[in-house]
Amino acid sequence: MNVSMCTKMPETITEERLRWILPIYQKEIRIDDVAKVCPHGKRTLERWLSKYKKHGKAGLEPESTRPKTNPKETPIHIKEEVLAYRRETKLCALKMKWRLEKRGIKLHERTIHKFIKTEGLERKYRIRKPSLKKSKVKLKPGDLIEIDVKYVPNKINSKRYYQFTSIDCATRWRYLKIYDQQTNVDTLDFLAEIIGRFPYTIKAIKTDNGAIFTNRYTGYLKSIDRFNPNLHALDIECQKLGITHYLIDPGKPAQNGCVERSHGFDQDHFYDEIDYKTEEDLRYQIKLWNMWYNDLEHIGLNGKTPLEALKLS
Repeated sequence: MNVSMCTKMPETITEERLRWILPIYQKEIRIDDVAKVCPHGKRTLERWLSKYKKHGKAGLEPESTRPKTNPKETPIHIKEEVLAYRRETKLCALKMKWRLEKRGIKLHERTIHKFIKTEGLERKYRIRKPSLKKSKVKLKPGDLIEIDVKYVPNKINSKRYYQFTSIDCATRWRYLKIYDQQTNVDTLDFLAEIIGRFPYTIKAIKTDNGAIFTNRYTGYLKSIDRFNPNLHALDIECQKLGITHYLIDPGKPAQNGCVERSHGFDQDHFYDEIDYKTEEDLRYQIKLWNMWYNDLEHIGLNGKTPLEALKLS
């Protein structure tokens, strides 16, 4: 069997394919014999030969293996709506999934996150140190409410205002109120507001060691009579109402984690974005903000809102 083969080494993929196909096309050797020594197989040789007969050498050019179309690809208008909603709300992919489902758009959270990442809209998080998993006691509404105070960042007419915050650890229900002072009287007024608005009996509250919440470190331990110390006004009121008052350890704000995290959320999504010029405007905006927060899906509630969690409890 006399076969004339090219002795020059191929430099491109097209030349490599032509080296195998040309002797077959010129009928110098049978395709079955070539298939015995060719690493690509008989079916591949047949496909190359067919393309060579139709298009010549150009038919042997390598083609992209990437699919030209994907029947399951998300439509462009859906992608644009997801990205616009992300820019507007800055919610995470999982919360956006729950919100979009209410609009009739069903997407997996990984798909939403892919859109966010591709567009460069990811939020840069600090690297957290690995920690051991801790078992948490399942709380019921009213079992524990965390209370704290946040300074309103921007002064109004050179005057400082304060945001009193309460959050139920079981349902993440919040109540916010703006005060122009932070005194014991304001603390008692805020506690009365919470009791009047929360639909369940409040069994315990937790605060930090600020002077408006306790005098344990400013007067309690310094009392002459250790067995009959002068109690703080909040402790006296809690005793009358049968509410247990817990204090976090000094310098450990993470023990008041729910309210501290909500304060960070307020800073990022409210105070950094909302403009207010007067005290009345601030009170009105904070009221709308709190209503929006209580109607926001929470990951800790498996997609339920605080209001929904209250109704289901």
